[in-house]
Amino acid sequence: MLLVPCPFISQKFIFAQTMTLISKTAKESFTVMNELILPNDTNTLHNLMGGRLLHWMDIAAAISAQKHCNRIVVTASVDNVSFQHPIKLGDVVTIEAKVSRAFTTSVEVRLDVWAENIPSGARQKSNEAYYTFVAVDQSGNTIPVPELKPETEEEQVLFDGALRRRQLRLILGGKMKPDEATELKALFFPEKQN
Repeated sequence: MLLVPCPFISQKFIFAQTMTLISKTAKESFTVMNELILPNDTNTLHNLMGGRLLHWMDIAAAISAQKHCNRIVVTASVDNVSFQHPIKLGDVVTIEAKVSRAFTTSVEVRLDVWAENIPSGARQKSNEAYYTFVAVDQSGNTIPVPELKPETEEEQVLFDGALRRRQLRLILGGKMKPDEATELKALFFPEKQN
């Protein structure tokens, strides 16, 4: 679709109108990023520095979010990132990212990180995490994002869990009171069955 500027209609109106018609799937945002671990990426034990990995994860997640939104996105939050296995000098890191849910102006991106030793053929999962991005216009104002339509059972599970993860992020960030987190409360205080 090609949008041509019209002096009688604001660009925000045109964009808002087109955004309501769009829904996307997770596979449309799927992003794979590979990096070879070189000496300047490692600590004194020849393991990949955590900060370097977080930087690469942020880039991969931002690309995924931009694919979904077709707009500029900014990082809003990073969930807990636990390092399950060290990534060694000479390994290849593969970061897979895809949008797991879209909210009004933000998207949650799921990342899986793999470390591969190509000579031996050994491949193991190193990390997983969720990053949240907010879509903004050229002036930095938040803008609506397309909704996400899960297609697979795995995507539906990630989609369903995203609201609980979002509520937890908002509580921890001081932007939501625990009493308002209905999805989280349902986990701990399910309605009594008669």
